Parts: sequence; C-alpha cells; structure tokens
Amino acid sequence: MSFNFAAHRGFLIDLDGTLASGLHLLPGARDLLAATADRFAIVSNDSEHTPDQLARRFREWRLPLPPERIVLAGVTALEAAAERYPGSRLVLLGSPALRRMARNMGFELVERNAQVVIVARDRQFTYAKLAMAARAVRDGADVLVAAPDLSHPGADGYLVPEAGALAAALFAVTGPVPHRVIGKPQPELFRHACRSIGIAPEHCVVIGDNPRTDGAGASGLGVPFWQVVPGKLPDLLRETVTTEI
Repeated sequence: MSFNFAAHRGFLIDLDGTLASGLHLLPGARDLLAATADRFAIVSNDSEHTPDQLARRFREWRLPLPPERIVLAGVTALEAAAERYPGSRLVLLGSPALRRMARNMGFELVERNAQVVIVARDRQFTYAKLAMAARAVRDGADVLVAAPDLSHPGADGYLVPEAGALAAALFAVTGPVPHRVIGKPQPELFRHACRSIGIAPEHCVVIGDNPRTDGAGASGLGVPFWQVVPGKLPDLLRETVTTEI
C-alpha cells in the first residue's frame, strides 16, 4: 500500500502508534507530517493532556507543531460541555491539567449538586471519586465520556486504564444511563479536527494504526482510512515517494 497524498486535501492523523509511542517519536513521523504540510490535524483519544503540553513534547523532538493542530478527546469534551452548559457545576474525573483548563473555561468544579459529569483519564481515581460521580449521575447530572478506550499501552508496554474503564466503573454503580461519547470512533472528534484545519470532512483521509478507533471513525465519517503499522511508516513513505510523488 502507498499513500496518494494528491488525492486528498486534509489528513487526520492519529498520535499513539502512528506518530509516537509513549515519549518516543516513531520512525517516519517527521516525513509524514512534512508530506501533509499544513493540511493535517493530529486527532487523539488522549483525555489527560492539553494541546500545549503535547506541543511542548513535539518541540523536544525538534518538531515544532502549533497546539491548534492537536485535537484531543479530553479537551474536546470540555469544549463540548462549555458549549452546551456554559459556567455549569462540573464533576470532572480528570488530570490536573484538564481541571485547570476547566476552571479557566468558567466551570465550577464541585463534589455535589453537579449539572455535568465528565469522565476522562484520571491517574488519581479513587473510591471516593467514584462515589462522588455516581451520586451526581443519580441526582440527574448529564454525562460526557471523553474517550471510550478501556486501556492503552503505557510507557513500559503494560496496559494502563483509560477513560472508558473509569466510565465502566461508574456505570457499574449507576446502571445504564444516557451519556455522550466524544472520542474516536465517534465522529465529533474528527469533525472538530476538520474545522481546525478548515477542510470539509469529505476531502479528508484518516491515518492511524487502530481499525477499531481510527478505521471505524473514518467509516462513520464516510472517508478513507489508511492503516499503518507502528514503526513501519518509512517503508510506506518510501514506496509513496518512488511511485506517486
């Protein structure tokens, strides 16, 4: 398989497993971003970090990248809540960075009488937090799940819990309740990325390593999916250079 870059105007590129693995940039990532020039957005189910944090990581890799090009499930969940429930009382299961962002956006972070519950990756998740979120849900708070992933390979290769696992624990307590999922494979994250680069979804292609998130997301969006193997990008790009560019 080779990448026909000329056939598409926009490129929605996965992060983990496609461009990076943990704290390490994968081979071929620089060449892929160079080939897509200013027509790409990075689209990730990361629900812990902010675009500024990841932009700093890219700078450490000597690959400057505007934060506006990085679309993350956790931040997008906050933005979706801010659009529908501006200035609301919020129970947020999430990282310190996400909590700071929520306060800066005008949310009141509370333990009781919440209007909204957002479930993101929370490394300090506890029994008390689970009880607090369950109480808010049973009292009628709306629920947003930043990303449905149950687990993800950590820096040492072992699986670590993701937002979906925390949401599963919450729903085990509350029983099934209506909720909104923001992250891949749902289309909202991809559409947000398309708006960030000013290119309509029908003119884009999704590039990623995971058929269940990237591939299913592309299918739901009605656009092509280019599947990559982590660390094997150079072979695909070499074939592209020799056959299509």
